[in-house]
Amino acid sequence: MAEKQINGVGLLQQYWCIVFCIYLQFNSIAVAILDPVDFLALQSIRKGLDDLPGSNYFASWDFTSDPCNFAGVYCDSDKVIALNLGDPRAGAPGLTGRLDPSIGKLSALAELSIVPGRIYGALPQSISQIKSLRFLAVSRNFLSGQIPASLSQLRNLRTLDLSYNIFTGAIPASIGTLPELTNVILGHNRLSGPVPPFTSKSLTRLDLKHNDLSGTLAPNSLPPSLQYLSLSWNRLSGPVYGLLNRLDQLNYLDLSMNQFTGTVPGRVFTFPITNLQLQRNLLFGPVQPSDQVSIPTIDLSYNRFSGEISPLFSTVQNLYLNNNRFTGQVPGPFVDRLLAANIQILYLQHNFLTGIQIKPTAEIPLSSSLCLQYNCMVPPVETPCPLKSGKQKTRPTAQCNEWRG
Repeated sequence: MAEKQINGVGLLQQYWCIVFCIYLQFNSIAVAILDPVDFLALQSIRKGLDDLPGSNYFASWDFTSDPCNFAGVYCDSDKVIALNLGDPRAGAPGLTGRLDPSIGKLSALAELSIVPGRIYGALPQSISQIKSLRFLAVSRNFLSGQIPASLSQLRNLRTLDLSYNIFTGAIPASIGTLPELTNVILGHNRLSGPVPPFTSKSLTRLDLKHNDLSGTLAPNSLPPSLQYLSLSWNRLSGPVYGLLNRLDQLNYLDLSMNQFTGTVPGRVFTFPITNLQLQRNLLFGPVQPSDQVSIPTIDLSYNRFSGEISPLFSTVQNLYLNNNRFTGQVPGPFVDRLLAANIQILYLQHNFLTGIQIKPTAEIPLSSSLCLQYNCMVPPVETPCPLKSGKQKTRPTAQCNEWRG
């Protein structure tokens, strides 16, 4: 069907293609003539898409002129090598319509991107025919259906960004075998099933957040080259200790809003991470960094962590340890750094802490937030807490006694 669609473009379109070629030759214009296959493919792509109101992207797509001068079309000799569909300026309305399967005829295409808009329908299977494709980014549209497993034929693909669409079904396991992948961004879809293993040794970014993924992650399922990992807002489960222990190049880690279990390796807190999000899981056990922690923001809230709070966390600027099972005294270095305005957020509410060495007259800097309520102590200082912390200042004595016992 797709082949028929591509070859039956219409006599008028073929006529203009021939006229254009004769025009260039007759006038001895020193430019390469675009390959007729690419010319006809661009015409079919144009027929399937339109500017949204306020967009003027297709104004330059006049097929009586050189298509290599069209907005978003980049050529090398007689072939299209890059196609950036839509006005790239921030806030531009984008395009609407469907992607025509003839896009697979652009055999030299290395880059395909589409600006945010209202393009709908399936991602054409024919894209898998473009063996030279290295960059595929079609985020923030309304593409639906399953991600074609045939994308695994794109052995040169480095970036795959299908985020903020309506894709459903599983992530094809074969995509994880692509050897050159560096960026995989599939967040904000409706994908389900497990996270497939990724074997590319150059993979640095994996973003699968806000889907419906489930299952467990094997310790060797992701490469140690990863620098950015976001799996938040899914239904993933099982232990993460072995996996995290290998990913020592991470500078961003977000596993929040899942059902992960088990302990967290202490060496994670020595990785070059700027933002560590593990909140709202089922993680448990003591949290013991192996060295002073320099990560600016750490959120371990709403888990089942226990034991005493390590003083090595006192150098964290924004620390969320609330809604866990921590016990004992709050270490002195936290108080010192809090009063010196070196800590911006210290949330310790809803634990089993028994004390903190701070004077009731101490003035918490305006730039700092401290919350101590609902622990096994009367908070020595009055500080504003988040509304969802509730109104109870201390935990019932019976709960504290039961926990100590």
